Amino acid sequence: MTLYNRTFLGIDYGERRIGLAKSDPTGMIASALKTLDVKSNADALSQLERELKEIEPNGIVVGYPLSESGEIGKMCLAIDRFVDRLSTIYSGPIHKVDERYSSLEAESIIHAHGKRIGQDKKRIDRLAAVIILQRFLDEQGGVG
Repeated sequence: MTLYNRTFLGIDYGERRIGLAKSDPTGMIASALKTLDVKSNADALSQLERELKEIEPNGIVVGYPLSESGEIGKMCLAIDRFVDRLSTIYSGPIHKVDERYSSLEAESIIHAHGKRIGQDKKRIDRLAAVIILQRFLDEQGGVG
């Protein structure tokens, strides 16, 4: 790990697909990384463990899908269980960030660029991860 590492890994969790984003080493700019196709929770952790070894992030940011009114629903509870499992393979800080509307925002960005989503839901997952991570980075103000 570099002396000044403010790299974060952003995660848009889903049971079948997990969108990933990564920040630059200064922790200011998020960019799309990839979308993992997962078959099970064990498969998801195995794939994430490989990414964590490669990226060596300073922290992980996971989207937390609160309801419109800010309530915790079923998906938040699934995220809580996922974060518990994630903490078994990653000892650094794991931040949960309100991800309301991130997928809709991702879709509108894709459409604004004249692209169609079609069957490429992976693109939305990656971009949603970028939006989630960028929200976190902006809240941090890029200061460590």
